[in-house]
Amino acid sequence: MQLPAILLDALQNARGFDKNAFERIHASGEQVTSVRLNPLKPPKGITDHPIHQLTRIPWTAYGFYLEERPSFTFDPLFHAGTYYVQEASSMFLEQALKQTVDLSKPLKVLDLCAAPGGKSTHIQSMISKESLLVSNEVIRSRANVLKDNIIKWGCENVVVTNNDPRDFAKTEGYFDVIVVDAPCSGSGLFRRDPDAIAEWSENNVQLCSQRQQRILADVWPALKKNGMLIYSTCSYSKEEDEDIIQWLLQELPVALCPLSFEPSGGIVASGGGYRFWPDKVMGEGFFIACFQKKEGEEELSFKIRNRPEQLNKKEMEIVEKWIKKEGKVFIKHLNTVYAWPELLENEFSFLLEKLRVVYSGILVGELMRDKLVPEHALAMSNSVADSIENIELTKQESIKYLQRKDLQLHTATKGWQLASYNGHPLGWLNVLTNRVNNYYPKELRILKDI
Repeated sequence: MQLPAILLDALQNARGFDKNAFERIHASGEQVTSVRLNPLKPPKGITDHPIHQLTRIPWTAYGFYLEERPSFTFDPLFHAGTYYVQEASSMFLEQALKQTVDLSKPLKVLDLCAAPGGKSTHIQSMISKESLLVSNEVIRSRANVLKDNIIKWGCENVVVTNNDPRDFAKTEGYFDVIVVDAPCSGSGLFRRDPDAIAEWSENNVQLCSQRQQRILADVWPALKKNGMLIYSTCSYSKEEDEDIIQWLLQELPVALCPLSFEPSGGIVASGGGYRFWPDKVMGEGFFIACFQKKEGEEELSFKIRNRPEQLNKKEMEIVEKWIKKEGKVFIKHLNTVYAWPELLENEFSFLLEKLRVVYSGILVGELMRDKLVPEHALAMSNSVADSIENIELTKQESIKYLQRKDLQLHTATKGWQLASYNGHPLGWLNVLTNRVNNYYPKELRILKDI
Protein backbone atom coordinates (compact mmCIF):
# COMPACT_ATOMS: atom_id res chain seq x y z
CA MET A 1 0.00 0.00 0.00
CA GLN A 2 1.64 3.22 -1.24
CA LEU A 3 0.38 6.10 0.89
CA PRO A 4 0.41 9.58 -0.75
CA ALA A 5 3.71 11.28 0.13
CA ILE A 6 1.95 14.67 0.14
CA LEU A 7 -0.42 13.44 2.85
CA LEU A 8 2.39 12.02 4.97
CA ASP A 9 4.28 15.34 4.74
CA ALA A 10 1.13 17.30 5.65
CA LEU A 11 0.60 15.12 8.76
CA GLN A 12 4.10 15.66 10.20
CA ASN A 13 2.83 18.28 12.64
CA ALA A 14 -0.51 16.62 13.40
CA ARG A 15 -0.92 15.69 17.06
CA GLY A 16 -0.32 12.01 17.69
CA PHE A 17 1.09 11.31 14.23
CA ASP A 18 3.86 8.69 14.19
CA LYS A 19 5.00 8.25 10.58
CA ASN A 20 6.71 4.89 11.04
CA ALA A 21 3.86 3.35 13.03
CA PHE A 22 1.29 4.85 10.63
CA GLU A 23 3.01 3.38 7.55
CA ARG A 24 3.58 0.06 9.30
CA ILE A 25 -0.09 -0.43 10.23
CA HIS A 26 -1.18 0.36 6.66
CA ALA A 27 1.39 -2.05 5.22
CA SER A 28 0.46 -4.85 7.65
CA GLY A 29 -2.75 -5.85 5.85
CA GLU A 30 -4.41 -6.03 9.27
CA GLN A 31 -8.19 -5.58 9.15
CA VAL A 32 -10.43 -4.72 12.11
CA THR A 33 -14.01 -6.00 11.93
CA SER A 34 -16.57 -4.61 14.35
CA VAL A 35 -20.32 -4.82 14.80
CA ARG A 36 -22.89 -2.97 16.87
CA LEU A 37 -25.78 -4.93 18.36
CA ASN A 38 -29.40 -3.80 18.06
CA PRO A 39 -31.03 -3.42 21.52
CA LEU A 40 -34.45 -3.65 19.82
CA LYS A 41 -33.59 -7.19 18.68
CA PRO A 42 -31.54 -8.88 21.42
CA PRO A 43 -30.09 -12.38 20.81
CA LYS A 44 -32.45 -15.27 21.53
CA GLY A 45 -30.29 -18.17 22.65
CA ILE A 46 -27.88 -18.09 19.71
CA THR A 47 -24.78 -20.14 20.44
CA ASP A 48 -23.20 -20.86 17.05
CA HIS A 49 -22.91 -17.30 15.83
CA PRO A 50 -19.73 -15.24 15.20
CA ILE A 51 -21.05 -12.31 17.25
CA HIS A 52 -20.60 -14.53 20.29
CA GLN A 53 -16.82 -14.45 19.83
CA LEU A 54 -16.73 -10.84 20.94
CA THR A 55 -14.40 -8.30 22.51
CA ARG A 56 -16.10 -5.13 23.71
CA ILE A 57 -15.23 -1.78 22.11
CA PRO A 58 -14.36 0.43 25.12
CA TRP A 59 -16.31 3.56 24.13
CA THR A 60 -19.70 2.00 23.37
CA ALA A 61 -22.19 -0.25 25.16
CA TYR A 62 -23.31 -1.90 21.91
CA GLY A 63 -20.10 -2.33 19.89
CA PHE A 64 -17.85 -5.37 19.67
CA TYR A 65 -14.79 -6.54 17.74
CA LEU A 66 -14.91 -9.86 15.87
CA GLU A 67 -11.89 -12.14 15.76
CA GLU A 68 -12.38 -12.62 12.02
CA ARG A 69 -14.69 -11.29 9.31
CA PRO A 70 -17.47 -13.80 8.56
CA SER A 71 -19.67 -13.74 5.46
CA PHE A 72 -22.33 -11.28 6.61
CA THR A 73 -24.19 -11.81 3.33
CA PHE A 74 -24.99 -15.37 4.35
CA ASP A 75 -25.88 -14.64 7.96
CA PRO A 76 -29.69 -14.47 8.36
CA LEU A 77 -29.29 -12.52 11.61
CA PHE A 78 -27.58 -9.71 9.69
CA HIS A 79 -30.60 -9.47 7.36
CA ALA A 80 -32.93 -9.62 10.39
CA GLY A 81 -31.31 -6.40 11.68
CA THR A 82 -29.96 -7.84 14.94
CA TYR A 83 -26.65 -6.02 14.39
CA TYR A 84 -24.97 -3.47 12.12
CA VAL A 85 -21.46 -3.83 10.68
CA GLN A 86 -19.78 -0.54 11.59
CA GLU A 87 -16.27 0.85 11.90
CA ALA A 88 -15.23 0.92 15.58
CA SER A 89 -13.78 4.45 15.80
CA SER A 90 -16.99 6.03 14.50
CA MET A 91 -18.92 4.47 17.41
CA PHE A 92 -17.28 7.10 19.65
CA LEU A 93 -20.33 9.16 18.66
CA GLU A 94 -21.94 7.41 21.63
CA GLN A 95 -19.60 9.22 24.03
CA ALA A 96 -20.18 12.54 22.29
CA LEU A 97 -23.93 12.19 22.83
CA LYS A 98 -23.82 10.74 26.35
CA GLN A 99 -21.44 13.44 27.60
CA THR A 100 -23.20 16.46 26.08
CA VAL A 101 -26.93 15.63 26.03
CA ASP A 102 -29.51 14.31 28.53
CA LEU A 103 -30.61 11.26 26.56
CA SER A 104 -33.45 10.49 28.98
CA LYS A 105 -35.37 13.56 27.75
CA PRO A 106 -37.45 13.78 24.56
CA LEU A 107 -35.04 15.11 21.92
CA LYS A 108 -35.25 16.10 18.28
CA VAL A 109 -32.09 14.90 16.55
CA LEU A 110 -30.99 15.44 12.94
CA ASP A 111 -28.41 13.15 11.35
CA LEU A 112 -27.68 15.34 8.35
CA CYS A 113 -25.39 13.16 6.18
CA ALA A 114 -26.81 9.84 7.29
CA ALA A 115 -26.38 7.22 4.53
CA PRO A 116 -25.85 4.32 4.72
CA GLY A 117 -27.24 4.48 8.28
CA GLY A 118 -24.52 3.47 10.76
CA LYS A 119 -24.70 6.61 12.86
CA SER A 120 -28.49 6.89 12.55
CA THR A 121 -29.14 3.38 13.84
CA HIS A 122 -26.62 4.07 16.63
CA ILE A 123 -28.37 7.34 17.60
CA GLN A 124 -31.75 5.60 17.52
CA SER A 125 -30.45 3.00 19.99
CA MET A 126 -29.50 5.74 22.46
CA ILE A 127 -32.41 8.20 22.37
CA SER A 128 -35.69 7.66 24.25
CA LYS A 129 -38.84 6.28 22.60
CA GLU A 130 -40.37 9.75 22.94
CA SER A 131 -37.54 11.29 20.92
CA LEU A 132 -37.50 11.98 17.20
CA LEU A 133 -34.67 11.20 14.77
CA VAL A 134 -34.55 12.73 11.30
CA SER A 135 -32.13 10.81 9.07
CA ASN A 136 -31.26 12.82 5.98
CA GLU A 137 -29.34 12.02 2.82
CA VAL A 138 -29.00 14.47 -0.08
CA ILE A 139 -28.32 11.83 -2.81
CA ARG A 140 -31.57 10.02 -3.64
CA SER A 141 -30.08 6.58 -4.37
CA ARG A 142 -28.20 6.68 -1.05
CA ALA A 143 -31.39 7.85 0.70
CA ASN A 144 -33.03 4.60 -0.42
CA VAL A 145 -30.18 2.56 1.09
CA LEU A 146 -30.57 4.60 4.29
CA LYS A 147 -34.31 3.87 4.32
CA ASP A 148 -33.69 0.12 3.93
CA ASN A 149 -31.28 0.11 6.89
CA ILE A 150 -33.69 2.11 9.08
CA ILE A 151 -36.45 -0.39 8.23
CA LYS A 152 -34.16 -3.33 9.00
CA TRP A 153 -33.31 -1.80 12.41
CA GLY A 154 -37.00 -2.05 13.34
CA CYS A 155 -37.52 1.47 14.76
CA GLU A 156 -40.62 3.65 14.50
CA ASN A 157 -39.52 7.11 15.77
CA VAL A 158 -37.46 7.93 12.64
CA VAL A 159 -38.24 10.07 9.58
CA VAL A 160 -35.97 9.57 6.55
CA THR A 161 -35.58 12.66 4.34
CA ASN A 162 -33.87 13.48 1.03
CA ASN A 163 -32.95 17.15 1.35
CA ASP A 164 -30.07 19.54 0.78
CA PRO A 165 -28.70 20.99 4.05
CA ARG A 166 -30.04 24.45 3.14
CA ASP A 167 -33.61 23.07 3.09
CA PHE A 168 -33.44 22.71 6.88
CA ALA A 169 -33.55 26.50 7.23
CA LYS A 170 -37.33 25.93 7.02
CA THR A 171 -37.09 24.24 10.43
CA GLU A 172 -35.42 27.14 12.24
CA GLY A 173 -34.59 26.44 15.89
CA TYR A 174 -36.18 22.97 15.69
CA PHE A 175 -33.44 20.48 16.57
CA ASP A 176 -31.81 19.82 19.96
CA VAL A 177 -28.92 17.95 18.34
CA ILE A 178 -27.49 17.99 14.81
CA VAL A 179 -24.92 15.36 13.83
CA VAL A 180 -22.84 16.17 10.75
CA ASP A 181 -20.68 13.22 9.69
CA ALA A 182 -19.40 15.31 6.82
CA PRO A 183 -18.50 14.07 3.32
CA CYS A 184 -14.69 14.10 3.27
CA SER A 185 -11.59 13.05 1.34
CA GLY A 186 -11.70 9.65 3.05
CA SER A 187 -8.04 9.20 4.03
CA GLY A 188 -9.08 7.63 7.33
CA LEU A 189 -10.41 4.62 5.40
CA PHE A 190 -7.27 3.86 3.35
CA ARG A 191 -6.58 0.68 5.33
CA ARG A 192 -10.12 -0.63 4.81
CA ASP A 193 -10.48 0.60 1.23
CA PRO A 194 -7.12 0.86 -0.61
CA ASP A 195 -8.97 2.09 -3.75
CA ALA A 196 -9.63 5.34 -1.87
CA ILE A 197 -5.91 6.15 -2.19
CA ALA A 198 -6.25 6.59 -5.96
CA GLU A 199 -9.11 9.06 -5.44
CA TRP A 200 -7.29 11.15 -2.81
CA SER A 201 -5.67 14.46 -3.75
CA GLU A 202 -4.76 17.82 -2.17
CA ASN A 203 -7.33 19.43 -4.42
CA ASN A 204 -10.05 17.07 -3.15
CA VAL A 205 -9.12 17.93 0.46
CA GLN A 206 -9.63 21.64 -0.31
CA LEU A 207 -12.92 20.99 -2.09
CA CYS A 208 -14.16 18.87 0.83
CA SER A 209 -13.15 21.55 3.35
CA GLN A 210 -15.16 24.18 1.44
CA ARG A 211 -18.14 21.85 1.13
CA GLN A 212 -18.01 21.06 4.86
CA GLN A 213 -18.16 24.79 5.66
CA ARG A 214 -21.14 25.24 3.33
CA ILE A 215 -22.98 22.28 4.89
CA LEU A 216 -22.43 23.58 8.43
CA ALA A 217 -23.44 27.15 7.54
CA ASP A 218 -26.58 25.96 5.70
CA VAL A 219 -27.87 23.71 8.50
CA TRP A 220 -26.94 26.08 11.34
CA PRO A 221 -30.34 27.88 11.56
CA ALA A 222 -32.10 24.55 12.27
CA LEU A 223 -30.25 24.11 15.59
CA LYS A 224 -31.97 25.69 18.59
CA LYS A 225 -30.18 27.90 21.11
CA ASN A 226 -28.06 25.77 23.51
CA GLY A 227 -28.42 22.86 21.08
CA MET A 228 -25.50 20.55 20.32
CA LEU A 229 -23.63 20.24 17.02
CA ILE A 230 -21.51 17.09 16.64
CA TYR A 231 -19.07 17.22 13.71
CA SER A 232 -17.01 14.30 12.44
CA THR A 233 -15.00 13.09 9.44
CA CYS A 234 -13.02 10.03 8.41
CA SER A 235 -10.18 12.25 7.19
CA TYR A 236 -6.70 12.86 8.66
CA SER A 237 -6.32 16.24 6.96
CA LYS A 238 -6.13 19.29 9.24
CA GLU A 239 -8.10 21.31 6.66
CA GLU A 240 -11.13 19.05 7.24
CA ASP A 241 -10.69 18.66 11.00
CA GLU A 242 -8.99 21.24 13.26
CA ASP A 243 -9.31 24.00 10.64
CA ILE A 244 -13.08 23.46 10.52
CA ILE A 245 -13.18 23.89 14.32
CA GLN A 246 -11.36 27.21 14.00
CA TRP A 247 -13.69 28.31 11.20
CA LEU A 248 -16.75 27.48 13.33
CA LEU A 249 -15.37 29.38 16.33
CA GLN A 250 -14.67 32.44 14.16
CA GLU A 251 -17.84 32.45 12.07
CA LEU A 252 -20.62 31.17 14.35
CA PRO A 253 -21.68 31.69 18.00
CA VAL A 254 -20.46 28.36 19.37
CA ALA A 255 -18.65 27.03 22.41
CA LEU A 256 -16.44 23.96 22.25
CA CYS A 257 -17.57 21.09 24.48
CA PRO A 258 -14.67 18.93 25.75
CA LEU A 259 -15.11 15.18 26.09
CA SER A 260 -13.49 12.86 28.61
CA PHE A 261 -11.99 9.50 27.67
CA GLU A 262 -9.60 6.88 28.96
CA PRO A 263 -6.07 8.39 28.55
CA SER A 264 -4.54 4.99 27.88
CA GLY A 265 -7.02 4.22 25.10
CA GLY A 266 -5.02 5.85 22.29
CA ILE A 267 -7.44 8.69 21.47
CA VAL A 268 -5.58 11.97 20.88
CA ALA A 269 -7.03 15.40 21.81
CA SER A 270 -6.19 17.89 19.06
CA GLY A 271 -7.31 21.48 18.46
CA GLY A 272 -10.58 21.07 20.33
CA GLY A 273 -11.44 17.74 18.67
CA TYR A 274 -10.34 14.13 18.98
CA ARG A 275 -8.22 12.10 16.57
CA PHE A 276 -8.28 8.33 16.14
CA TRP A 277 -5.06 6.94 14.60
CA PRO A 278 -5.16 3.27 13.46
CA ASP A 279 -1.74 2.60 14.99
CA LYS A 280 -3.05 3.77 18.40
CA VAL A 281 -6.63 2.41 18.54
CA MET A 282 -8.37 -0.70 17.18
CA GLY A 283 -10.20 1.19 14.47
CA GLU A 284 -9.79 3.37 11.41
CA GLY A 285 -8.97 7.08 11.07
CA PHE A 286 -11.65 9.32 12.57
CA PHE A 287 -12.08 12.85 13.92
CA ILE A 288 -14.90 14.24 16.09
CA ALA A 289 -15.70 17.53 17.87
CA CYS A 290 -18.70 18.89 19.81
CA PHE A 291 -20.12 22.42 19.98
CA GLN A 292 -22.96 24.20 21.74
CA LYS A 293 -24.92 26.97 20.01
CA LYS A 294 -24.84 30.14 22.10
CA GLU A 295 -27.34 32.34 20.25
CA GLY A 296 -30.54 31.97 18.24
CA GLU A 297 -34.07 30.73 18.81
CA GLU A 298 -34.91 28.55 21.83
CA GLU A 299 -37.58 26.87 19.71
CA LEU A 300 -40.01 28.28 17.19
CA SER A 301 -43.67 27.32 17.38
CA PHE A 302 -45.01 25.72 14.23
CA LYS A 303 -48.41 25.34 12.62
CA ILE A 304 -49.57 22.34 10.61
CA ARG A 305 -51.72 23.32 7.65
CA ASN A 306 -52.59 19.94 6.16
CA ARG A 307 -52.69 16.84 8.33
CA PRO A 308 -52.47 13.50 6.53
CA GLU A 309 -55.62 11.41 6.19
CA GLN A 310 -56.28 8.92 8.98
CA LEU A 311 -57.94 5.52 8.62
CA ASN A 312 -61.71 5.24 8.92
CA LYS A 313 -63.34 2.72 11.25
CA LYS A 314 -63.67 -0.02 8.61
CA GLU A 315 -60.05 0.34 7.51
CA MET A 316 -58.90 0.33 11.12
CA GLU A 317 -60.71 -2.99 11.70
CA ILE A 318 -58.68 -4.49 8.85
CA VAL A 319 -55.32 -3.07 9.97
CA GLU A 320 -55.57 -3.78 13.70
CA LYS A 321 -55.45 -7.55 13.06
CA TRP A 322 -51.86 -7.09 11.87
CA ILE A 323 -50.23 -4.66 14.27
CA LYS A 324 -50.07 -3.72 17.94
CA LYS A 325 -51.98 -0.43 17.77
CA GLU A 326 -51.29 0.94 21.27
CA GLY A 327 -49.53 4.32 21.17
CA LYS A 328 -49.85 4.64 17.39
CA VAL A 329 -51.84 6.68 14.92
CA PHE A 330 -52.52 5.30 11.46
CA ILE A 331 -52.33 7.51 8.39
CA LYS A 332 -53.07 6.80 4.76
CA HIS A 333 -51.59 8.03 1.49
CA LEU A 334 -53.78 6.72 -1.34
CA ASN A 335 -54.12 3.11 -0.10
CA THR A 336 -50.75 2.88 1.65
CA VAL A 337 -50.91 2.74 5.45
CA TYR A 338 -48.25 4.06 7.84
CA ALA A 339 -48.14 3.75 11.64
CA TRP A 340 -46.73 6.77 13.48
CA PRO A 341 -45.94 7.09 17.18
CA GLU A 342 -48.89 8.96 18.71
CA LEU A 343 -46.56 11.22 20.70
CA LEU A 344 -44.81 12.33 17.50
CA GLU A 345 -47.84 12.84 15.25
CA ASN A 346 -47.45 16.64 15.20
CA GLU A 347 -43.69 16.40 14.55
CA PHE A 348 -44.14 13.92 11.69
CA SER A 349 -46.90 16.07 10.13
CA PHE A 350 -44.71 19.20 10.39
CA LEU A 351 -41.75 17.47 8.73
CA LEU A 352 -44.00 16.08 5.99
CA GLU A 353 -44.95 19.68 5.12
CA LYS A 354 -41.44 21.14 5.27
CA LEU A 355 -39.17 18.43 3.85
CA ARG A 356 -38.92 15.76 1.17
CA VAL A 357 -39.87 12.75 3.30
CA VAL A 358 -38.84 9.34 1.94
CA TYR A 359 -40.06 7.23 4.86
CA SER A 360 -41.66 7.68 8.29
CA GLY A 361 -42.72 5.50 11.22
CA ILE A 362 -43.65 1.98 10.10
CA LEU A 363 -44.90 1.23 6.59
CA VAL A 364 -47.71 -1.22 7.45
CA GLY A 365 -49.06 -2.26 4.07
CA GLU A 366 -51.44 -1.66 1.18
CA LEU A 367 -55.22 -1.75 1.51
CA MET A 368 -56.68 -3.79 -1.37
CA ARG A 369 -60.31 -4.90 -1.62
CA ASP A 370 -61.03 -4.99 2.13
CA LYS A 371 -57.72 -6.70 2.87
CA LEU A 372 -54.25 -5.59 3.85
CA VAL A 373 -51.18 -6.74 1.92
CA PRO A 374 -48.45 -6.39 4.57
CA GLU A 375 -45.17 -4.60 3.85
CA HIS A 376 -41.66 -5.85 4.64
CA ALA A 377 -41.22 -2.94 7.09
CA LEU A 378 -44.01 -4.30 9.30
CA ALA A 379 -42.26 -7.68 9.47
CA MET A 380 -39.01 -5.99 10.52
CA SER A 381 -40.67 -3.93 13.26
CA ASN A 382 -41.41 -5.11 16.79
CA SER A 383 -45.06 -4.21 16.31
CA VAL A 384 -46.49 -7.25 14.50
CA ALA A 385 -49.63 -8.49 16.28
CA ASP A 386 -49.09 -11.49 18.56
CA SER A 387 -51.78 -13.41 16.67
CA ILE A 388 -49.66 -13.55 13.50
CA GLU A 389 -48.09 -16.98 12.99
CA ASN A 390 -44.31 -17.54 12.76
CA ILE A 391 -42.55 -20.19 10.71
CA GLU A 392 -39.11 -20.93 12.14
CA LEU A 393 -36.66 -21.64 9.31
CA THR A 394 -33.36 -23.49 9.41
CA LYS A 395 -30.26 -21.59 8.32
CA GLN A 396 -30.35 -23.27 4.91
CA GLU A 397 -34.05 -22.44 4.48
CA SER A 398 -33.39 -18.88 5.62
CA ILE A 399 -30.73 -18.39 2.95
CA LYS A 400 -33.12 -19.74 0.30
CA TYR A 401 -35.79 -17.36 1.59
CA LEU A 402 -33.38 -14.39 1.46
CA GLN A 403 -32.45 -15.39 -2.12
CA ARG A 404 -36.20 -15.26 -2.85
CA LYS A 405 -36.23 -18.88 -3.94
CA ASP A 406 -39.16 -21.26 -3.56
CA LEU A 407 -39.47 -23.06 -0.22
CA GLN A 408 -40.96 -26.47 0.51
CA LEU A 409 -42.49 -26.09 3.96
CA HIS A 410 -44.89 -28.37 5.80
CA THR A 411 -47.26 -26.34 7.93
CA ALA A 412 -50.92 -26.82 8.75
CA THR A 413 -51.50 -23.07 9.03
CA LYS A 414 -52.39 -21.26 5.81
CA GLY A 415 -52.20 -17.56 4.95
CA TRP A 416 -49.72 -14.79 5.74
CA GLN A 417 -46.96 -15.74 8.18
CA LEU A 418 -43.60 -14.43 9.35
CA ALA A 419 -40.50 -16.29 8.17
CA SER A 420 -38.10 -16.27 11.14
CA TYR A 421 -34.61 -17.43 12.01
CA ASN A 422 -33.61 -17.95 15.64
CA GLY A 423 -36.74 -16.08 16.69
CA HIS A 424 -36.04 -13.01 14.53
CA PRO A 425 -38.39 -12.21 11.59
CA LEU A 426 -36.87 -12.05 8.10
CA GLY A 427 -40.02 -11.13 6.17
CA TRP A 428 -43.37 -12.44 4.93
CA LEU A 429 -44.55 -15.73 3.47
CA ASN A 430 -48.03 -16.51 2.18
CA VAL A 431 -48.79 -20.20 2.62
CA LEU A 432 -51.32 -21.50 0.09
CA THR A 433 -52.76 -25.01 -0.33
CA ASN A 434 -50.25 -26.15 -2.95
CA ARG A 435 -47.34 -23.71 -2.64
CA VAL A 436 -45.60 -21.09 -0.48
CA ASN A 437 -45.25 -17.57 -1.91
CA ASN A 438 -42.02 -15.84 -0.91
CA TYR A 439 -42.55 -12.10 -0.33
CA TYR A 440 -38.99 -11.09 0.51
CA PRO A 441 -38.37 -7.78 -1.39
CA LYS A 442 -36.76 -8.35 -4.79
CA GLU A 443 -34.39 -5.39 -4.37
CA LEU A 444 -32.99 -6.82 -1.11
CA ARG A 445 -32.53 -10.44 -2.16
CA ILE A 446 -29.13 -12.18 -1.97
CA LEU A 447 -27.94 -12.43 -5.57
CA LYS A 448 -25.08 -14.90 -5.16
CA ASP A 449 -24.93 -18.52 -4.08
CA ILE A 450 -22.91 -19.81 -1.15
